[in-house]
Amino acid sequence: MAKILVIDDERAIRNTLKEILEMESHEVETAENGRIALDKAKQQQFDLIFSDIKMPEMDGMELLTALREAEIDSPVVMISGHGTIETAVECIKKGAFDFIIKPIDLNRLLITTKNALEKKTLQRSAKVLTKKVSSKYQMIGESPAIQHVRDLINKVAPTDARVLITGENGTGKEVVARLIHAQSNRSAAALVEVNCAAIPSELIESELFGHVKGSFTGAIKDKAGKFEQADGGTLFLDEVGDMSLSAQAKVLRALQENEVTRVGGDKAIKVNVRVLAATNKDLKKEIEAGNFREDLFHRLSVIPIHVPALRDRKEDIPLLVEHFCALICSEQCIAPKTFDQSAMEALQKRDWTGNIRELRNVVERLIILSGSTITASDVNNFA
Repeated sequence: MAKILVIDDERAIRNTLKEILEMESHEVETAENGRIALDKAKQQQFDLIFSDIKMPEMDGMELLTALREAEIDSPVVMISGHGTIETAVECIKKGAFDFIIKPIDLNRLLITTKNALEKKTLQRSAKVLTKKVSSKYQMIGESPAIQHVRDLINKVAPTDARVLITGENGTGKEVVARLIHAQSNRSAAALVEVNCAAIPSELIESELFGHVKGSFTGAIKDKAGKFEQADGGTLFLDEVGDMSLSAQAKVLRALQENEVTRVGGDKAIKVNVRVLAATNKDLKKEIEAGNFREDLFHRLSVIPIHVPALRDRKEDIPLLVEHFCALICSEQCIAPKTFDQSAMEALQKRDWTGNIRELRNVVERLIILSGSTITASDVNNFA
């Protein structure tokens, strides 16, 4: 059941629309002009608004503008007995979802209602998803070590400088990359991620640079690579230390020339990409061992950011535990739980070889297996 607001200065039309929509099991409120409707829309949330255009005090066009200025995002369907193409276009430009001409066709009304409510549902789902994503990628902590990382992110994010993010597995290197992109001038464009360790060496070049049809067995059509997909945005090379030397040479050329050539092709394709890279390896040792190109290392590490291990920022564990506890309880639809002081102290004494990723897994296990208040005994038994 949706909540719908109907606005029209003619009582008969208001009541007719109200009856029709209530027969479809919707909750309907009415208003006789835009001024009253605006007050109602500010006081309560409507899933859909139908508004006449010509009304006293505040007409439909003025109401549409006022709703957007008040950041009320309910879909608005405009209704008019004097419909023209120019009027319809103006309504859509001002943000209306649709435009219906009087006398109102019943089928058109019901279809428009269905489509507008589906749009509202998608908008809400998108907001929930955005909230979940933003909750997932946060840098939690107030320790000097993590404050230093946060300061570096704030300084480097607005630039196009390449960043090499280092640190052990599970420390949050991906979070750093996503925060840099989110705070950059490229945030509206794509962040394209490539896990260099997860792609077979014989396929990494095709994955990065794309290929042309027939260039190898299975290449049944032309394919754009990750560099092209990230054009205008950010390319995140995760586990870059596991990239083959052959691919490293092509990445170096792409960074030097700002262009790529698809596997099997001969046409250079210009790309505008900011590259972030991450690794858990000591690349200087990899260079000495002949596994990583020194010239590529210097290209990638314009700004180096080292993400500290959890054992070097144990004072952040209580904040991390509280964050993960709230997040997991929400995701799992579990009643909120608390960690008492003894549990926090027990968690701070542990040697977190898996870093933040391991801590999150332990918190989730404790939430599922323990009571409403988690104690040191629970940590010793289940962690």
